[in-house]
Amino acid sequence: MNSDSTSAAPFGADLPVPEPAREAAETLRKAAELHRVSRRRFLAGSLAGLLLSADLGITHRIQRYREELEILRVADEDAERSFPRAMWFLFPGYKTSWEEAHWILGSLRPALTTRGQLAGIGYSNLGLKPGDILEAVHAYIRKHRLERIYFYGHSFGGMLAVQVAAGLRERGIAVELIILDSSPAGKNDVRDRAMFEGTVFLYDAGYRIPMGMRGGYELGERVMHKNERSWRTIGEQTLAQLSPLAPSTTLIQSQASYIYHFTAPRFGESLGDTKVAFIGNPEDKTVNYYSTRSAWKAALGANLVSDSTVTEGASPAHASPQWSPGVYQDALAEVFRIVDPPEPTDGPEPLE
Repeated sequence: MNSDSTSAAPFGADLPVPEPAREAAETLRKAAELHRVSRRRFLAGSLAGLLLSADLGITHRIQRYREELEILRVADEDAERSFPRAMWFLFPGYKTSWEEAHWILGSLRPALTTRGQLAGIGYSNLGLKPGDILEAVHAYIRKHRLERIYFYGHSFGGMLAVQVAAGLRERGIAVELIILDSSPAGKNDVRDRAMFEGTVFLYDAGYRIPMGMRGGYELGERVMHKNERSWRTIGEQTLAQLSPLAPSTTLIQSQASYIYHFTAPRFGESLGDTKVAFIGNPEDKTVNYYSTRSAWKAALGANLVSDSTVTEGASPAHASPQWSPGVYQDALAEVFRIVDPPEPTDGPEPLE
């Protein structure tokens, strides 16, 4: 026998392995690897999957529940007793949830309840529709027989407050005072518009970002608009938008489109004798404080009775009454002194 015979290849080793056999072998190999996965990792992955499924289920339920526009009234017995026919309406800002609207009203409560009761606009998750908001506010005013009406516009909500006030004026209802809290007068007042404009173009073209992509959308936009935000804050705010309570992507897209197409001058002569006061912060990194002041003054003329009050010391600098309530309460007290200055007195009567 040849000495090389001991090292010869087994008979048939060079024959091709049939494809089904190869697939079966690969399947067996992967199955064997599964046995090496620890029970802890398997349970952790299963739990993560269950939590994600539960979150998506809860999110769908809450988003469906909030498809109807709602007036969010804040109960306050003292205000109801003192001002039974007077009401503040809060128009929340970009991406503000119903819960945060309540939070903002709670922060402003000591100042606003010196004039009336409190309510906020709970935007529909089906999208921002100014006409529907006008109808809802009008119906609420009539139902509760309100006689004195005040609007608080939080960030972009100031634009909407001006438009709704103009619509009410056409129906014979006057809004006494509108507070514009860091509210842009148009798209040119918004800083860093790259992601913002992209969102608008997609929305106007008919594209809707699926609800399941909210996290990626939020992260992308907040990175583009990080400004004064740290990476940690960007992460926290992205996670906050994954909450079932956060506004829908359709609502957020429609808000962006509204801001982009809003033009303040068209309401310049439609507010009657409604007084408007602008408050803001020169350190604002979201809205250009100086261009915004100038734009509102040019658009509203004599209706703008105050634009000098600043929210210095507020953090973040843009529209943050929920984070800096003391700063905003002082700012509103100053606005009220300007809007309704105390009547002069003749001094004490002389002694006889």
